[in-house]
Amino acid sequence: MDNVLRIDCDDCRFQDTDVCQDCLVTFLLERDEDGAVVIPLEEVRAVRLLQDAGLAPKNRHRAV
Repeated sequence: MDNVLRIDCDDCRFQDTDVCQDCLVTFLLERDEDGAVVIPLEEVRAVRLLQDAGLAPKNRHRAV
């Protein structure tokens, strides 16, 4: 898959912490299932515009 951002919460050092609750992935999905999130590059750019405007939280994912 080219031109995508892949985020897997299982690889994040902040999983199940307070930081996780304020992460972009949690904010967008609020999902119960485990697994990776794949976002097309065009949507990543749109989300960054929202973040820069203060309308969405930043992505806090940090690989372990």
